[in-house]
Amino acid sequence: MTTSQVSGNVCMISALTTNKQEKANLTERNIIHLPGTDCVIKSAASLSAFTSYRVGGSAEWYVAPRSLEALQASIEYAKDLNLPVTILGAGSNLLVSDQGIPGLVIASRHFRSKHFDLQTGQLTVAAGESIPSLAWEAADLGWQGLEWAVGIPGTVGGAVVMNAGAHNSCIADMLVSAELLSPDGRLETITPAELGYQYRSSLLQRGKRIVTQATFQLQPGADPAKVLATTKEHKQHRLTTQPYNYPSCGSVFRNPKTYSAGWLIEQAGLKGYQIGGAQVAQLHANFIVNRGGAKASDIFCLISHIQREVQERWSIWLEPEVKMIGEFQPVG
Repeated sequence: MTTSQVSGNVCMISALTTNKQEKANLTERNIIHLPGTDCVIKSAASLSAFTSYRVGGSAEWYVAPRSLEALQASIEYAKDLNLPVTILGAGSNLLVSDQGIPGLVIASRHFRSKHFDLQTGQLTVAAGESIPSLAWEAADLGWQGLEWAVGIPGTVGGAVVMNAGAHNSCIADMLVSAELLSPDGRLETITPAELGYQYRSSLLQRGKRIVTQATFQLQPGADPAKVLATTKEHKQHRLTTQPYNYPSCGSVFRNPKTYSAGWLIEQAGLKGYQIGGAQVAQLHANFIVNRGGAKASDIFCLISHIQREVQERWSIWLEPEVKMIGEFQPVG
């Protein structure tokens, strides 16, 4: 089993000790009920509705566990059948291939829990919690520290993995610890120093461990009206400077050290450039939007075109911030 990206004790699912031949027989069905759980694995599940781009093929197998036990059962199932595992959060920073994703796709969006500790000012949340929802809830309580995150359309798990950020703040600035589930079923708690955080990246992007929950340090006790006002300002800034009228993944490229990716793309004359249904946004050049009917291949080809044009003009190779999953044909 390979893994590409919630709290409690890990339990052994004894009901999963059926032999591999029995499980292989199960895979001939469209729906698999994992014994001892309320977990259902579906075959050939379309993923386009689960990504913000609204494109992409199907998962060979798809499951959305709501508990650690169900997550464990799903991973054990994949391990026994030697299936690759892909973790899917809100799908807000993903480009899924038109050919889909082989193996088992585990959606974490239903894995939710949260606890605001007034004594410590710490917020502990499961990986499937929505970052914008947490920002609004913290503001309502008068807790400062998440105002910047109101425009990050992702889940806690994905934000921890990619070190999500905005308005000169990021996850690394506030993370106290993260709980991870290893492929062998062990739970471990690690600190930010162990994650190798850099701009929009962490060691988790290259590993097989899964984020199950995270603890953030916030500052309670502020006037909720003031925190809400700041949060609303950040949200309004995002709405006025970034395109939200068409499906997108947010920023497509990481900003290089010299100039912002959006500025480089705009100076290359690529605003409005379109391939199929995919277009470089007029409002912000570091966004690619689905104008309707776009395929993942259209977006991939447009990403490649932008990279070549910026490289030719500025000798700078733009690194994608969006994560591409599945098979894509190289663009010559």
